[in-house]
Amino acid sequence: MRGRMPRREPARAQLYFDLACPFTYLATERVERSFDHVIWTPACSATLQRGFLAADLEARELVRAAAEQRAAALRLPLIWPERFPLDVRAAMRASGFAAEQGRAGHFVLAAGRLAFCGGFDLDDPEVLAEAAAAASVPLAGCLRAARDPRRDGPMEAAGRHLLAAGADRLPALRVGRSLFSGETRVGAAVAAARASGAVVARV
Repeated sequence: MRGRMPRREPARAQLYFDLACPFTYLATERVERSFDHVIWTPACSATLQRGFLAADLEARELVRAAAEQRAAALRLPLIWPERFPLDVRAAMRASGFAAEQGRAGHFVLAAGRLAFCGGFDLDDPEVLAEAAAAASVPLAGCLRAARDPRRDGPMEAAGRHLLAAGADRLPALRVGRSLFSGETRVGAAVAAARASGAVVARV
């Protein structure tokens, strides 16, 4: 009698993201496709990078160039929001509410497309409402969360946690005990999940 094939576990990951970051947009769909279960965790880029990108013109241009190069390689559209690279704190607060509703992945996907496919300002209440509708997130709760500064603390704490763990950019993926920092590391995170015996989709 043949032995049974070893049971393969579902692929799980924790994604730390910032909706103001174009690399989050570039990574989100691959993460959504590749893992069965994702913990979506808002994290503050400014805390991780110890300052807003807007304060450094040279760094801002390097980010734009790198994102455009990656978008071309991935064959994804990229349209810059007018306010880039200012943070979108209201939208990030709303993403935390979406996570509480179990709809974070849908909300992050919708928000990323609005920001970086449409060039829309995510802190505009009408744009936030569109993202909430696309993700089936309750609108009143979403807009209430967007105005709640108490939600900033956990995002900043997540940024400090990543910095202490050695991350230097977002998005960051945790698979098991391993942390993969940056959009270009998504493939490595998927490979790590596969090596651990998890069933993952091809990216």
